[in-house]
Amino acid sequence: MSIDRFGRNINYLRISLTDKCNLRCVYCMPEDITFRPRAELLQDDEILRLVRIFAGLGFEKFRLTGGEPTVRANVVNLVAGITATPGVKTVAMTTNGLLLRDLSRPLANVGLQRVNISIDTLNPQKFKTVTRWGEIDDVLDGIDAAQEAGLGIKLNAVIVRDYNDKEDVVDLARLTIAQPWQIRFIEMMPFGSVSEFQRSYVVSEDELLSTISEALGPLATVNGGKLDGEARLFELDGARGTLGFISSVTKPFCAGCSRARLTADGRLRLCLLRDSELDLITPLRRGTDDDELTAIIKEAIWWKPWGHGLGQDVIPLNRVMSEIGG
Repeated sequence: MSIDRFGRNINYLRISLTDKCNLRCVYCMPEDITFRPRAELLQDDEILRLVRIFAGLGFEKFRLTGGEPTVRANVVNLVAGITATPGVKTVAMTTNGLLLRDLSRPLANVGLQRVNISIDTLNPQKFKTVTRWGEIDDVLDGIDAAQEAGLGIKLNAVIVRDYNDKEDVVDLARLTIAQPWQIRFIEMMPFGSVSEFQRSYVVSEDELLSTISEALGPLATVNGGKLDGEARLFELDGARGTLGFISSVTKPFCAGCSRARLTADGRLRLCLLRDSELDLITPLRRGTDDDELTAIIKEAIWWKPWGHGLGQDVIPLNRVMSEIGG
């Protein structure tokens, strides 16, 4: 078990498999972004070694992110190696869904359990606008394939004021009436070179709840308001699915945070919204043994910060979201 100085059990690692992506969403990265050379990123054997170390420290839940994790070469075999690691109980993936038509079944066969699929609108033209390159039919096909493969499904929507904060939110919420999915509405968080845009277009949880209830009827809290991971859950009357609200800016959930993040270039980040990172790739490549790496990681976890500093105007500036892994 890995406990920080505030008594939180840190047992959930989000691993960015790559900083590359096959979309260029306006709130995530500039269209002309330059990605890191492959040699600067963690290799498969290095990721699997770190997974073994983290599992030995009591980490049980692992989520694979990016960039876009499905564009990484050999992703199915890498997932197979992670799911086979002793101590690993849950492996999930956050993806834009574009490649799930072909990858859902192979990933499910090697032990992937759930996918969180990003879809900010059901409107094809709006989707193209926000992703710059994407076609919504590819994502919808990916959702169908994931469901057919038996993967658990959550849909993630980052909400941007004056873009998808009204009818698009209602359309997405309506999906939960017929489908057993969790639709998650995520507040934009400020990062790096696009932080000013992100801060200007945040839509609060309270605004979204009002918009949805006015259109679809009253919302009831689920599980007495207890968080599901980072999401507060609500449901419409008679719905098969649920609505989750991840409100890191206006309603932070730092007291219950159990997460750490491993970036694609081998840095351990203990808070998404803090710039401080621990370099793991350098000791890994200079031959540091597992015992010493374990001690380094355990010490870093002890000093995990209580939470972000957005309320004090402390904005993470060293990376954009695609370089962290979300």
